[in-house]
Amino acid sequence: MTGDLLQAMPEITNPLTGIDRQDRKRLANGLRGVIADSYLLMVKTHGYHWNVVGPLFVSLHLLTEQQYEDLFGAVDEMAERIRALGHPAPLSFAQMIAQSALHEEEAMANAEDMVGALVRDHETLVRRLRDITAIANEMSDDVTADLLVKRMAFHEKAIWMFKSILAT
Repeated sequence: MTGDLLQAMPEITNPLTGIDRQDRKRLANGLRGVIADSYLLMVKTHGYHWNVVGPLFVSLHLLTEQQYEDLFGAVDEMAERIRALGHPAPLSFAQMIAQSALHEEEAMANAEDMVGALVRDHETLVRRLRDITAIANEMSDDVTADLLVKRMAFHEKAIWMFKSILAT
């Protein structure tokens, strides 16, 4: 289906911006993986927001709300970047799950376990972002690199904040 979609929009699939077709495809594929991880992290964060209980409730409820809202905006921005590179953004949650390095929650967790899971997920995303940023830099794609660096800063701050909550 992706091939059919690309053939129907040739003027979009070949923007003449100084980044060759194969490099744009490689960047778009990398961004799709980041979107997949970000979307799954957003869903997990939102679920934790709804279900956290105990002494950490207020702080985690407020922090997770800020984070899932930020993640939603970031996913949109990355999808728009994929489109600007001349490729289709993900169309389904199933496609995203298949490309994600993160895992869905299958059982209720206590607040500390939720925080630990979020730390691990944010760390995974930072590593993926760092790899794709290196690719964008290699291709002199400053727009994509800038977008990814901003996302790394968000996730590294989230790691720090969550680890601070668990510090004793």
